[in-house]
Amino acid sequence: MPSIVVVGANWGDEGKGRIVDFLAADASASIRFQGGNNAGHTVVNDFGTFKLHQLPSGIFNPDCIAVLGPGMVISPEALSEEIAEVKATGVDVKLCISDRATLCLPLHALEDTLEEQRLGDAAYGSTRQGIAPAYGDRVMKKGILVGWLNQPEVLEQRIQFMLDWKMPQLKALYPDCDFTQSAAEMTQWLLDVTKAWRPFICNVTQPLKALQAQNANLLFEAQLGAGRDLVYGEYPWTTSSNVTAAYAGIGSGLPALRPERVIAVAKSFSSSVGTGTLVTAMEEQDNFRESANEYGAVTGRPRDMGYFDAVATRNGVELQAATEIALTKIDCLSGMKDIKICVAYAGEHTENPIWPQTAALTPVYEDMQGWDEDITVCRTFDSLPQAAQDYVTRIEQLMGVPISMVSVGPEREQMIIRS
Repeated sequence: MPSIVVVGANWGDEGKGRIVDFLAADASASIRFQGGNNAGHTVVNDFGTFKLHQLPSGIFNPDCIAVLGPGMVISPEALSEEIAEVKATGVDVKLCISDRATLCLPLHALEDTLEEQRLGDAAYGSTRQGIAPAYGDRVMKKGILVGWLNQPEVLEQRIQFMLDWKMPQLKALYPDCDFTQSAAEMTQWLLDVTKAWRPFICNVTQPLKALQAQNANLLFEAQLGAGRDLVYGEYPWTTSSNVTAAYAGIGSGLPALRPERVIAVAKSFSSSVGTGTLVTAMEEQDNFRESANEYGAVTGRPRDMGYFDAVATRNGVELQAATEIALTKIDCLSGMKDIKICVAYAGEHTENPIWPQTAALTPVYEDMQGWDEDITVCRTFDSLPQAAQDYVTRIEQLMGVPISMVSVGPEREQMIIRS
């Protein structure tokens, strides 16, 4: 039962969508198992350039079922729009959507926004999509399950139950909260905006187990990276779900999953969007950010830019129990005069630091030789400039895990496979 889990080794934005799109050609199912509309996975293929937020990146393979697992929180209207966008390019969308997934409602997005505004300078850097409130409601047993869309009476009852609990709190904490939609109105709105995908709601475990029985390839796609994991990330500057490979089975509908391969995707430099610590932050970031096009796929916010952090990345690789690494965007380093790798941290609390101790750490760098050649045309590892090869092999040494894939551009053919 070949199963591949693609996860982030850093803070998200590593290029997971690009790796999944590349691997999906041989997959029978492409599965998202956590997160929601806060994802921004950029895919460039023959159909065009897409920024996928909820659909898995394997959606473009006509022989591949796209699965939204029970560990997700699903924004209903945004999902309908995303499906329509993909269909408009001629893609035959094949979906299975878990009846146990949680709906992320406009009320959750409003709550998310009001809380970020209340926090002011102490805000978490949320995408304001409502992800944390939706997961919070699930934990408090007030969440709205996707499966209830096919049981309208139950749906309205559960929405009313949630509103009776939530609205007094919101109005007390946020005096400007002006949400007035009734349970009946919200129910009708949900039935209207989900019409396109309600037929795909099911117990996703059944089709996935059927594919396992056929020894089919299953491809699991995480959102964000190890540095943003709810438990192991730099809390409280984390996401609201578990982003590690260990959660892939639970969040997909296959709790007993034992994947054969875990590919940790790492960017050849550091970048981070949102709040938190970037130990290797560059003093001058603007030009490099612009040339590397490092802006949030969901919010458009400029990402903080830094040198490759081998300490944080190795920690991410270990958290993900990675069997291999895919290194992305190395082409962005061409022409860069000052290339460094952070090989250690200096300061107190360097062993398993938690916030705020992380903010006081300073990087210990190892200088690397740069290169000027355009490497976007390279298709083998040996065709890369020696300095670029040395950069990859040094990172590999520091990670202790083989780098099996090196991306030299966004197109499918711009992927170097190392044997």
